[in-house]
Amino acid sequence: MKVFGIAGRSGMGKTTLLERLIPALRARGLRVSLIKHSHKDIEVDRPGKDSYRLREAGCQEVLLLGRTRWALMHELRGDTEPDLDYLLSRIQDCDLVLVEGFKGGDFPKLEVWRAAVGKPMLWPEWPGIVAMVGDAPDLADAPPHFSAAELAPLVELVLQEAREVGA
Repeated sequence: MKVFGIAGRSGMGKTTLLERLIPALRARGLRVSLIKHSHKDIEVDRPGKDSYRLREAGCQEVLLLGRTRWALMHELRGDTEPDLDYLLSRIQDCDLVLVEGFKGGDFPKLEVWRAAVGKPMLWPEWPGIVAMVGDAPDLADAPPHFSAAELAPLVELVLQEAREVGA
């Protein structure tokens, strides 16, 4: 199992890129999973549903199983957020785990950056940024740059730079 990150500030187009990149990776026969880190509270359950009520009653974990998918919800209840290595250990066997977020993680990442959004680049402060996609930065020492339209070279970059989990 390998890991590769997609990084960028909010509104830069990370999800849009991932929506194009994932099918291209799957077309290569890869089983792809994703870990997304959000700084917001997330809610995957709905008030009134049995699973929600039992989670609210105090369960640490609730696993939902339906005909087409299952989901495991884990309540932190004041505990610290788990690190990426722990979360990667929870992912079922696959070929590639794409990670959105985890800015401090030292694993290879592609930064999505558009000047029009008006926010600074993450590079060079974030570790692991091996390339950028979007607007070309005007910096001589910037990592290699790709246009968002260049899907085939981006797929090759991900396949070449992805790191073995635990390496």
